[in-house]
Amino acid sequence: MQRYFSNQKIDGNYVLSEEDNYHIKKVMRMEIGDKIEIVDNCHPFICEIISLDPVKAKVISEIMEDNELETKVIIVQSLVNENKMDYILQKSTELGAFGFYAFNATNSVIKMNEKKDKKILRWQKIVKEASEQSKRNFIPKVYDILSIKELCNLKADLKILLTVNEKTKNIKKIVHKRKKCDTIIIVVGPEGGFTNSEEKFLMENGFISTSLGKRVLRTETASVAILSMLNYEWMV
Repeated sequence: MQRYFSNQKIDGNYVLSEEDNYHIKKVMRMEIGDKIEIVDNCHPFICEIISLDPVKAKVISEIMEDNELETKVIIVQSLVNENKMDYILQKSTELGAFGFYAFNATNSVIKMNEKKDKKILRWQKIVKEASEQSKRNFIPKVYDILSIKELCNLKADLKILLTVNEKTKNIKKIVHKRKKCDTIIIVVGPEGGFTNSEEKFLMENGFISTSLGKRVLRTETASVAILSMLNYEWMV
């Protein structure tokens, strides 16, 4: 059953966005009487379509499930090209990421220009669609693009810096010691890696240099790998 997000009602019935209206009518080709899922402020409901112009849906029953991770995992991704960023946002959302920041690293392949706001809106759309597909109860927020100093001002119970430094700590050991975190920030470096000065600066500001294993992963693989590990570690 297709899932959508809405907190707008008319006469007690949910109304959906123009974009969702198009998807229901033109892509899914739904009809009056068809069932959909609507999430309102993290609460999912089974609803029945009662109108198509515009799309309105009435609540049939509440879905008693919570598909979210107990710990809020925020991914800070160094800027990469469009295709890789799309993949990172989509797959990390499917795996339960709570939110996203982009990060201007020295070795970032691209540098953000004046079209930053349009880029963030596009990224937010990708996250919304991935949340619907994976039946999340929550749409992760795509926040602003950070400098390294702004990154260090973010607050969290655990701050992880993914690196290929041979002297770094293994993620398994770190997670075992910090299972009760409310919020974790994970910083993923660019394709060219962090500079020594960037690593040093982040570690001096509370980030733990962390390894995902013996092999060197691509930047677009790193967030997927660590979120998969955390999902397994926290699985009930």
